[in-house]
Amino acid sequence: MRRDVVRVGYGLFYVAAGLNHFVNPEFYLAIMPPYLPWHGPLVFLSGAAEVALGALLCIPRTTRLAGWGLIVMLLAIFPANLHMALHAEQFPQLPSIALWLRLPIQAILIAWAYHYARRGAR
Repeated sequence: MRRDVVRVGYGLFYVAAGLNHFVNPEFYLAIMPPYLPWHGPLVFLSGAAEVALGALLCIPRTTRLAGWGLIVMLLAIFPANLHMALHAEQFPQLPSIALWLRLPIQAILIAWAYHYARRGAR
């Protein structure tokens, strides 16, 4: 039961984060690295991926698929997080330390997703 609560909580975290891409797209547009094309569509695509993968994580039957999808997604957005840390002066509203802390936190999120990718909802 506790494992289910943690898994569903982790899934809902992604659903909420993904929905925020649609509610507050300006924030995500501002953090897009300049070398990536199609900023608007990528913001909405990443938001939709987070919502879908978070929802799939909540369903025991699709937990493994969601775990692998989250790993791919987290690796895909890592360059944006690294760009933010390397160019902290472009984001004065965020503390520089927070931008750097996101990088190891993302590694933890990948490890957590890998746990679900390997084991499923067990």
